[in-house]
Amino acid sequence: MTRVLAILFLILAALPVRGNEIVGALSQNRVSLTANFSGSEILIFGAIRHDLDVAEESPYDVVIVIEGPHQPVDIWRKDRRMGIWMNVESVSMASVPSFYAVATSAPLDEILTPETDAEHRISASYAIRPDQATGQVEDPSLFTSALMRIRERAEQYLTLDRWVFLDRDILFRANVQLPANLTEGAYTTRMYLVRDGDVVNQFRTAIFVRKEGIERWLHQLAYDQPLAYGLLALLIALAAGWGASEAFRYLRH
Repeated sequence: MTRVLAILFLILAALPVRGNEIVGALSQNRVSLTANFSGSEILIFGAIRHDLDVAEESPYDVVIVIEGPHQPVDIWRKDRRMGIWMNVESVSMASVPSFYAVATSAPLDEILTPETDAEHRISASYAIRPDQATGQVEDPSLFTSALMRIRERAEQYLTLDRWVFLDRDILFRANVQLPANLTEGAYTTRMYLVRDGDVVNQFRTAIFVRKEGIERWLHQLAYDQPLAYGLLALLIALAAGWGASEAFRYLRH
């Protein structure tokens, strides 16, 4: 594997150059969700192509963003009422990434200006913004901050400072661990070439995540033929109950 990556790095670095560009690739661009899926590690690698006619002074940095499929989310706040904890307020967000990882060659706030960060929407804070929330609450930012903390604890949102390894300002690589609770869909992967606080160039690709095997068959059955799926679930429950009853009866005797 290491030899293959080295050859790919050399090919990328040897391609014709027009200015300063970043080009990248993935160790795999498809992830299969199966019954025993426990996460997947993706190697992201590539090369920085230099214009040899331009004298370089400031070093380059690389920022890699992996953004999962967007989903609608409802965020609730609980409060104690008459001795019982219950949901009392909520906000809704129409489009929130199910997964978001930012890997950098140096701390993001040191290599990127706030204006450039906002322009390219790189930080995770731009994935969950209070102005996206709708609901009858005084301060939506409390809800969006809570959602951010929940997803960070669940390792669905990752900040990986100094996670990208740069070799002589030419080659780069980073290993990003995708969690077990992935959502099916396309995971956009953006690679940014950064210099003096600005984005010089960027490269995009994608990781495709989908269910395979019996998991996909059950998923399709539930959506395409819900009646058949319900009957199947009922038969499985009856069979499991009968099997447990017979097992206990055998053990008693």
